[in-house]
Amino acid sequence: MNERHALGYGLAAVLLWSTVATAFKITLNYFTPVQMMVAASIVSAVVLTLIAFLQGKLHLLGRTFTARPLYYLMLGIINPFAYYLVLFKAYELLPASQAQPINYSWAITLTLMAAIFLGQKIRNQDWIACACGYLGVVIIATKGDVMALQFDNPQGVALALCSTLLWAMYWILNTKNQADPVLGVLLGFLLSLPFSIGLSLYAGSWGSVPWQGWLAVSYVGLFEMGITFVLWLNALRLTNNTARISNLIFISPFISLLLLATIIGEEIHPSTLVGLVLIVCGLLIQQWKGKITKSNHLA
Repeated sequence: MNERHALGYGLAAVLLWSTVATAFKITLNYFTPVQMMVAASIVSAVVLTLIAFLQGKLHLLGRTFTARPLYYLMLGIINPFAYYLVLFKAYELLPASQAQPINYSWAITLTLMAAIFLGQKIRNQDWIACACGYLGVVIIATKGDVMALQFDNPQGVALALCSTLLWAMYWILNTKNQADPVLGVLLGFLLSLPFSIGLSLYAGSWGSVPWQGWLAVSYVGLFEMGITFVLWLNALRLTNNTARISNLIFISPFISLLLLATIIGEEIHPSTLVGLVLIVCGLLIQQWKGKITKSNHLA
């Protein structure tokens, strides 16, 4: 029964994550990246507060923070503040069908950063995985014209790659976090909000946003940053086969491309599929012989 529930939670999380690239592009029609980050973060903070309350953990929030205040402040500055600001700007500059696969390479970036910051050994297969993954990124960014190395939007590509560094850094720092994961993520959102709101006020007025915009940004807050994280954690907690659950995540980018083409009419360049296959192959090579990266996000 637990395995069935774990599979259900895992599939639900993957299907919801598959929709967020489309939701990002729709939401960016109504908000700037800064405004989108603020509004989605508020929604996520409210949802995670409610989840912590229903789980009977909310009373531990203050104690968790006071144990390591600067640590949680640093986590909040990295994610959601810096990570989503950079990611949303990348989605604003690039087609989502390019930004999403490039961001998906964060797990390969994590391998390199873990070697630098955690002293973990890089195996031969990790180098092969990195080569596959970053070749896929170059193919996507150049639309297949690899030899010319001409990028349609170098700033967007640089920001998408920067988002992988920030996300990998966040998970490296999280290796030292012994607190409840829901409380840890909630603290990050709460502590980042003053910075996010301050930046949005400095950047200019919000103006009038129609209900469609608020609905879209609420969806992002719920299913990119909030509820889906808890579904994924439950899947990993209930399963006895972490590999099977973790491998579900490889379905996500392909469903995402299908939704982008169907819902918002993005043209999916053939080179994008080739590059995405290379990135996924790199990730599979990286996980070979049981090396599994547990995470909650890919965007």
